[in-house]
Amino acid sequence: MGNTGLYGRMSQGLAYDQDGGRVRLLFVINQADFFLSHKLPVARAALAAGYEVHVAAPVAPEAAAIQAEGLIFHPVALDRRSLRVWDELFRLRDLYALYRALRPDLVHHFTIKPVIYGGLAARMARVPAVVSAVTGLGYVFLHTGFKAALLKSGVTLLYRLALHHPRAGVIFQNPDDLALFRRRRLVDAGAAVIIKGSGVDMQRFALTPEPGGPPVVLFASRMLWDKGVREYVEAARLLRAQGIKVRLVMAGQSDPHSPAAVPTAQLQAWHDSGLIEWWGHCDDMPAAFAKAHVVCLPSYREGLPKVLVEAAASGRAIVTTDVPGCREVVRHGENGLCVPVRDAAALAGALKRLIEDAPLRQRMAARGRCIAEAEFSVEQVVRETLALYQKLLSGG
Repeated sequence: MGNTGLYGRMSQGLAYDQDGGRVRLLFVINQADFFLSHKLPVARAALAAGYEVHVAAPVAPEAAAIQAEGLIFHPVALDRRSLRVWDELFRLRDLYALYRALRPDLVHHFTIKPVIYGGLAARMARVPAVVSAVTGLGYVFLHTGFKAALLKSGVTLLYRLALHHPRAGVIFQNPDDLALFRRRRLVDAGAAVIIKGSGVDMQRFALTPEPGGPPVVLFASRMLWDKGVREYVEAARLLRAQGIKVRLVMAGQSDPHSPAAVPTAQLQAWHDSGLIEWWGHCDDMPAAFAKAHVVCLPSYREGLPKVLVEAAASGRAIVTTDVPGCREVVRHGENGLCVPVRDAAALAGALKRLIEDAPLRQRMAARGRCIAEAEFSVEQVVRETLALYQKLLSGG
């Protein structure tokens, strides 16, 4: 790209606007901790490239860590669970006021509410360029019934309004979600791009040998029914009944903001019964993978699950479901096994196969590392994201 266009000086590796000032980039997200765990590498790279980087998220202890990175934090109220109409209109008003006051050159929205409300506010505030990240379809699209159908209709209409910005980029993590949005005419073909998740730090998630002792199966996720918790627990019962020697672990916390949350009391009861081990929240995921032989995520649908990419990078065979998102990471028979969704018996069978066949596990582990290096490195995700920013800002 030459020095033509509004942001031509970006071609020299720095981000300046037409008046010679720094390009102002604003991330909008509904959880500060999610920003730190998933999007910080992009923010760091943008900062290094000369952007002035801002983050808008609900007030949380993680705000201090965001500011320590040299990013400017703006508190906004974005309740993930609220559906009260007046409260939601206030959220839209607040984002509009922020955009008018801050005057960002580009806004990058993540997850449903920021994408919808932020997209609408950006159009009203005439933000020059907008990136919207569809990180999964969420509870609304996964569930049936009258309430879910009503929400789905409303969300579909709002997506259609929010995503049709004159200079928009819409990031999808898998081709199935992109195809669904295209079928429903929610996104223009020219605006859509696939970037495979948040990437993985290949040095931090290094290839490690299997530990000694009985095989350990690790289910690491938010504790939501939609992640396949029920099927995993039922598979654990089936394996116990067959006398399979294995430790079945669940790592992660329940999410009180999600209607699909598994009650903490239920998790504790399973742990106390000896059916599974519940480790709760784990800060050190590389250490958790190092203790495991197999990683399992029997989810109902994903954008692109970070835990599976990290498991592949760490050299762990994987058992997951044959659904969008999961099958982007796991190729059946290569780096893991894919089973039908909501099928506890098939899940137990696949786990048993890998528990009892160490050479197969190790071949799949080596292949998974190769796939992660080739397709899911954090450097690749950062490079593709900044290229999208440059394209939008330069009018491409």
